[in-house]
Amino acid sequence: MAKRKQVGKRVEGWKAKSWYKVYGPEAFGKAHIGDTISADPSKVMGRVMQTTLGEISQDYSKQHIKMRFKVNNVAGDAAYTEFVGHEITRDYMRGLVKRKTSRIDTMILVPTKDNKKVRLTISCFTINRANISQAHAIRETITNVARGQAAEMSFDEFSKAVVSGDCAKEAFKMVKTIFPVRRVEIIKSKVETPVVMAF
Repeated sequence: MAKRKQVGKRVEGWKAKSWYKVYGPEAFGKAHIGDTISADPSKVMGRVMQTTLGEISQDYSKQHIKMRFKVNNVAGDAAYTEFVGHEITRDYMRGLVKRKTSRIDTMILVPTKDNKKVRLTISCFTINRANISQAHAIRETITNVARGQAAEMSFDEFSKAVVSGDCAKEAFKMVKTIFPVRRVEIIKSKVETPVVMAF
């Protein structure tokens, strides 16, 4: 028969752990995004926290925007994070798709002014169905707008523009001059982590 673990030791281990308040980066107002527990502050580093833009901004019309932040600094009982990506919920995306229209996806890697690389998935929803050449022109326009904006902004500025929809609005303005479109959305972003080579 297996020996039962002593409950006392488990309680002592739990008591040895401390709670840390986790805050978003300055670009998102250093909002409190949650709490995490650990016995060792170094183990809090690198943890990824998820929340929504609605929770951060107290604007619940933005609950469909899921955001991810990674802890990169711990000071006392506070943990500070950096933005590592966002994604639009599937339910929200389903509501954007209409019959007899086109959804044109563009996937690109763009470097910011301070040389951070962000992978974007951008969807364009048209009013009428687009043919192959029109879809190609739309993708090219969206790519040029996203690259141009990223090159002019710091990573913090660009991540905020991506999540707030400002970057998508700029793309929409340019695309609608070449084809009737209903909406442009950056449905996903992911910050690319540099690969460290081991020797």
